[in-house]
Amino acid sequence: MALDFDGARLPNPNITAEHHAWRTQLRRFVDTEIAPFADAWDEAGHIPDELWPKAAAVGLLGLGYPEAFGGTSEGIDVWHQWIVAEELSRFAVGGVNASLMVHGIGLPPVIHWGSDAMKTAVAPAVLAGEKHIALGITEPGGGSDVASLATTAVRDGGDYIVNGSKTYITGGMRANWVSTAVRTGGSGARGVSMLLISTDAPGFSRTPLDRKMGWWASDTATLYFDNLRVPAEHLIGPENQGFQVIMTNFNAERMAMAAGMEALGRVCLEEAVQWAQQRNTFGKRLADHQVIRHKVAQMKQKLNATQAYLRLCYESIAGDCASPGDIALLKVQASETLEFCAREAMQILGGIGYMRGNRVERIYREVRVNAIGGGSEEIMRDLAARQYDL
Repeated sequence: MALDFDGARLPNPNITAEHHAWRTQLRRFVDTEIAPFADAWDEAGHIPDELWPKAAAVGLLGLGYPEAFGGTSEGIDVWHQWIVAEELSRFAVGGVNASLMVHGIGLPPVIHWGSDAMKTAVAPAVLAGEKHIALGITEPGGGSDVASLATTAVRDGGDYIVNGSKTYITGGMRANWVSTAVRTGGSGARGVSMLLISTDAPGFSRTPLDRKMGWWASDTATLYFDNLRVPAEHLIGPENQGFQVIMTNFNAERMAMAAGMEALGRVCLEEAVQWAQQRNTFGKRLADHQVIRHKVAQMKQKLNATQAYLRLCYESIAGDCASPGDIALLKVQASETLEFCAREAMQILGGIGYMRGNRVERIYREVRVNAIGGGSEEIMRDLAARQYDL
């Protein structure tokens, strides 16, 4: 009997009947509104605008956000978020997830650090799927080195004048707003602030980045700020304390990425097992060759370890004792596990795995964006090492 996605998952005692109900609801939406079309969207490099209101209606966009802004926060916990990461990985088209859920990194700075007026102006429209928000951190001259960012914001009366650029910005072409990291003070982390920038402001421009190895359906852009005026009341959090906003945001992003990568690894396992049970070589099923069975066992071993690590980190978040260093290493664990599973699944599938249009081929191409995005493996290890005052 073929292994299925749910059968490859370790039991989790934190998952209740309410969580199972949410999974059922979300899976029905994904299987009806996303999975049948995701491959075509990826080939076209575009997601239809209608998807966002549909995702809002089923409760996906507003999950965990304040009800005052159209979200659903009552009874929502970290395990609901884990289920989202898992279910949005089953169809294995990473660009769809990245663009559909990009408000998950663009909106939290506004929700947690913005003024009441800012929240009221932005959050309801985003959570309804009517407008879009992105996060602008990475610059052409540097990626994960946030403390060295070069985009400047100089105070001029009641405005900040912003000059610089951001690149590899997911959701950047569609965004109505961008939660943007800027330099308002001196060098280093203490001179960084966050501004909410409206993309219809004079001095703002953008260009698409569509020649990508993977995430074809993801809306990716380079953003330019040329003497762009931003009202001072669009400051997110205190001036020169934006680094704290960014780091808090990174933890949630890395957890979601890690959960998604572990789930993608299970997709690789599922595809490999199903193919090995169907394919015959040298007079017997591929699954009856010891070398193949060992590959499957190693994939499951690494996935189990990653899922256990995920559970511990989610439990630490639920208990408000999460360590940024542990979360960073979890992301590395997840990306290394995904890379291993994608390679081994590709070896088991052979030629069919190399052909466009199957989940393993796409996952194999998209391993690198997962290993780099949200903080590269090298940066994550160094972050963890600094926790030990090395």
